[in-house]
Amino acid sequence: METGGPLRVGVIGGAGWLGGAIADAILDAGIVEPQNLSLSYRSERPDRFNRSFWTSDNQALADRSDVIVLSVRPADWLSLNVVAEGKLVISVMAGIRLSALVEHHRTDRVARTLPNAAAEVRKSYTPWVAAAGLQNDDRDIIRAIFDACGSQDEVHSEAEIDYLTGLTGSGPAFPALLAEAMMADAVSQGLAPEIAKRAVNTLITGAGRLLEQRDDCPTDIVQTFLDYRGTTAAAIEEMRAAGFDTAVSRGLRAAFRKSVRMGEAS
Repeated sequence: METGGPLRVGVIGGAGWLGGAIADAILDAGIVEPQNLSLSYRSERPDRFNRSFWTSDNQALADRSDVIVLSVRPADWLSLNVVAEGKLVISVMAGIRLSALVEHHRTDRVARTLPNAAAEVRKSYTPWVAAAGLQNDDRDIIRAIFDACGSQDEVHSEAEIDYLTGLTGSGPAFPALLAEAMMADAVSQGLAPEIAKRAVNTLITGAGRLLEQRDDCPTDIVQTFLDYRGTTAAAIEEMRAAGFDTAVSRGLRAAFRKSVRMGEAS
């Protein structure tokens, strides 16, 4: 990754959950040295990254950075008046269009990315899409940053990013939703809450580890259980009959529509 010297990275919103997770990941991976990392906060400086530069002045952060990560709520972005001429700007905000980012920050070196909260444990999946002005070295930097957070793929359209906002941008929310429903049912059947929680959490994390290590297609795993015709098959068939697949599809479509509306509002 050629940068012409030590890479200087600024994270606007570095005091937040996702911004802080990205900062921690790139420090651990050696992508940036602590003294070359800048982070901004809104009201109170966190007690972390003490060897790095903290500021509440986002333009000051941009001025001392080669790469600027925008990690703020989309609703707060329009009031973020940061000029980044000639610099690489990486947005992690849902919905905000490449054209709007290029115009607002006065640089054509822009990428939309969509990491999720699992970046905190280096397990985020991050799709990203590039503006026309992005350079090959910029792509190397983006890949390095989000490989440090988990894994990444460059996609070819903003429509794909909008769809993935619901599929992967929600991060642990959907497995947690399933776990919540399973735990509630277990407690309703008389299990102690602490036992139900441990059983369900272990199930979800174990399934994730199995998928990761075996790299099987989920369809194949489901079909294996269906073919066995045991208790799991009975559960799967009843869940599907109750509308499980339809509910998931409707949820993902709702997230897609929301992402498109957020972009139109910008």
